Amino acid sequence: MEPEMIVDYVCYTGENPLWHPIEKLLYWIDTRAQLYWFDPSTGEHASYDMDQRHGGFTIQPDGSLLLFRENGNVALWRDGEVIETIIEEIPEERGARFNDVIADPEGRVFCGMLPAEGSSKPGGLYRLDPDRTSTRVVDDIQLTNGLAFTPDHTGLYYTDTKVNRIYFFDYDRATGALSNQRIFSETVPEKDGMPDGMTVDSEGYVWSARVGTSCLIRYAPDGSEERRVDFPTPQVTSLIFGGDDLTDIYVTTRGGHDKEPRDNFAGALFQINLGIKGLPEFYSRISV
Repeated sequence: MEPEMIVDYVCYTGENPLWHPIEKLLYWIDTRAQLYWFDPSTGEHASYDMDQRHGGFTIQPDGSLLLFRENGNVALWRDGEVIETIIEEIPEERGARFNDVIADPEGRVFCGMLPAEGSSKPGGLYRLDPDRTSTRVVDDIQLTNGLAFTPDHTGLYYTDTKVNRIYFFDYDRATGALSNQRIFSETVPEKDGMPDGMTVDSEGYVWSARVGTSCLIRYAPDGSEERRVDFPTPQVTSLIFGGDDLTDIYVTTRGGHDKEPRDNFAGALFQINLGIKGLPEFYSRISV
């Protein structure tokens, strides 16, 4: 089966696709300040202009979206507008921006931080707890990207695009603590592209979107490559499983603002079904 282009927007950098199990919609973002949705039952889709750049979102139990934005800002969004600010800013992250986030089984959110342009401060990972406390838990990440939990909730994968690595951490569900950082996968960009967004399927295999090589790579839990799924654009940025049975794979891309004759699919949203089932994402449970 070949990937099918289902939505084509002028999307600079498509990121953070997330299946909304309450609304039965696929949401994703453009980091320049757009939020999109797609309804697979009707084919309808639309976009919202946002008031600032954002790098990811989670879904709260009531269906509202929790947006992770510039300067460490976190805001609650519903029906086309921000309805509450959860965190105004993280002072030490002024000029920085969140990039890729994931809710854990207890409703915490792990959220990557891209440093301000020109800053010598490295990127890293924050944990936002349900009481709104934010804690920087991982340092020295060059370009923070995709995150995913193991099916048994004992490990967390974390991507650093700039050094072409996916790290693995032991994860304590009771406390949210991460420990024992080691390399899960280290690749050569000329051959494998750069790792970007990611997810884990129900068999525990790791899916990594690769910018520069037109594909998704599926890794076995031991880190060996199991397969590649090719796309008609080299700008593959992220993916998520969706649909009622979580077998539809939705894939975002980038570069829609600068399409070339040889890459008419840059910035588009794709869908493919390989008969492999994903895992449901967790709700964030940040107090509002």
